[in-house]
Amino acid sequence: MDKIKIIGGKELCGEVNISGAKNAALPLIASSILVNGKITFNNVPKLMDIKSIRLLLEDLGATCKTSKGYLEVDASFINKIEAEYDLVRKMRASILVLCPLVARFGHAKVSLPGGCAIGARPVNMHLSGLEALGASIRIEHGYIEATAKRLIGNDIYFDMPTVTGTENLMMAASLAKGTSVMRNAAREPEIVALADALNKMGAKIQGAGTTIISITGVKSLHPADIKIIPDRIETGTFMVAAAATGGDVFIKDCVPDHLGGIINKLKATGTMVETFKDSIRIINHKPIKSVDIKTLPYPGFPTDMQAQFMTLMSIADGNSVIHESIFENRFIHANELLRMGADISISNGNVAMVRGVKKLQAAQVMASDLRASASLVIAGLIAEGTTTISRIYHMDRGYEAIEKKFSMLGAQIERIP
Repeated sequence: MDKIKIIGGKELCGEVNISGAKNAALPLIASSILVNGKITFNNVPKLMDIKSIRLLLEDLGATCKTSKGYLEVDASFINKIEAEYDLVRKMRASILVLCPLVARFGHAKVSLPGGCAIGARPVNMHLSGLEALGASIRIEHGYIEATAKRLIGNDIYFDMPTVTGTENLMMAASLAKGTSVMRNAAREPEIVALADALNKMGAKIQGAGTTIISITGVKSLHPADIKIIPDRIETGTFMVAAAATGGDVFIKDCVPDHLGGIINKLKATGTMVETFKDSIRIINHKPIKSVDIKTLPYPGFPTDMQAQFMTLMSIADGNSVIHESIFENRFIHANELLRMGADISISNGNVAMVRGVKKLQAAQVMASDLRASASLVIAGLIAEGTTTISRIYHMDRGYEAIEKKFSMLGAQIERIP
């Protein structure tokens, strides 16, 4: 397996371009199942998760053609409604094919999904929502099987906001008979991007980006060209890395309006943040001030930036409290930061006390999940000596050529086969 080798202590300076958002691309690609025809996606990031969902669609019978930044999906000839374990186990987002298959073909059999080891992340709200739309659900031998002659519009209430649940059921309701109203829906930009794309395909969706989404079902959707929005988590990762290294980085092709929670917390650390229409400049030549964070559903501070921010707080002046309220078991990276000289203690499983130290020390560390890998890269960039990060296949699931982008900013970083 590949590793990442970093010689720390270099300030990051220069410009970096942000790739398309993984968390937007996955539901958009899954939505192509709803259409009898070709959907073209551009600004598609080159990631393992994108490859995984493409292979899954091809196994179902869809035709996929790829070129740099583009993916064309033709689901006209799907002849299979079973998403098998070997294809689904690598990525939790595979559950996003469940509702499109039921909505278009009336039947789906999908393996219970896998993904990062950051908590249970159950799919019960997906299933209860599908049942509300008239589907019959069975779970046997590790598979979800759903059937419905045609889905019927209904009210759906989420006990708590769920991003993939909102996306999945929004796709289902798009082809349901009648009107569906989703209450306590998630509000993430990726949900707005999916709603905009579905509307471009002929759906009738209102309210995306708010807690109440109304969908009037249509008989069929038509092909369209879709552009993937920029990745706000990749943007946030480079923002934190620039602040942590005391650098000056201009981040291009991003959407500052999607990053309010991160921007506010970074400003509180004393970092200078300048925002423009589609770019952000990060400057920090001062000691980092400690700040507390609590992860919350959008527009709060994102759970996918908690690990990166913990690394920043590990060298802050003072103590900070980090409260993870979205996922359990998402502090595994703290043990690796401890190996690098950080002073972190965990209580109740979801609260971390981070006592800032002057410097981190290089070490051999291991990534446990996608965002943990990013936090360790940032730690390696600011540590004294040479850091080696193993199990970086997690990182390849969500960051496109991250070592090349950091290298262009002046970091001494390389991938070791």
